[in-house]
Amino acid sequence: MAHGPRVVAELGRPETPDETAARKAESSRVYRSSQNVRNLIAALLVTLAVVAVIMFAVPRGTAPEREPIDVAAAAERVAAAEDRTVIVPEMSDEWVVNLAGIESGDRVEAFNVVYAPADENARGFVNVSQGFDADASWVTRVLSGSAPDDTVTIDGITWDRYELDPERTGNISVALSTNAGTDTVLIYGTTTQDALEETARSVTDQITALRQEAP
Repeated sequence: MAHGPRVVAELGRPETPDETAARKAESSRVYRSSQNVRNLIAALLVTLAVVAVIMFAVPRGTAPEREPIDVAAAAERVAAAEDRTVIVPEMSDEWVVNLAGIESGDRVEAFNVVYAPADENARGFVNVSQGFDADASWVTRVLSGSAPDDTVTIDGITWDRYELDPERTGNISVALSTNAGTDTVLIYGTTTQDALEETARSVTDQITALRQEAP
């Protein structure tokens, strides 16, 4: 038996064909909308799961420790290339080498070794620089035009001593300089006078030898 048009309670009468079509269209729209929301939530959950796998499941390698710099080997290479004697500081275990090599510029080539405290919580640095055929004007330029305050004798070697303003000299607070034959040795950085003088003692014999080699 055929059924007549459905009576809609709100209308109190059967739906017209247009009302039926509109109702079905709205029902379809709501269904599609709900599906889109569910799909979006599912996609977000999948993305979060992938990120979690990357963060927690994939092994993370640690960066390899940097190979220690061999100052003696670096000095030997420079000595062979420049055909001259190059000094090698002998520092305590309280210091690590950050750099060792030729530094060109300011009209002077220099063998430069940069040390930093081995204690990662400590601050400061010490540079030991041997300026090849350099005179006092090279030191003045490196130290931003500073003049020595006085002299100090360390193991029989007389050094010019500098007390500096780090804000004016690029973070350099103390320095020592002396001639080594035709070269000039400059020790400088941000550290204590004791550490600076200990560094100077480590090159006493080599400076003496360079002076004896000079014509």
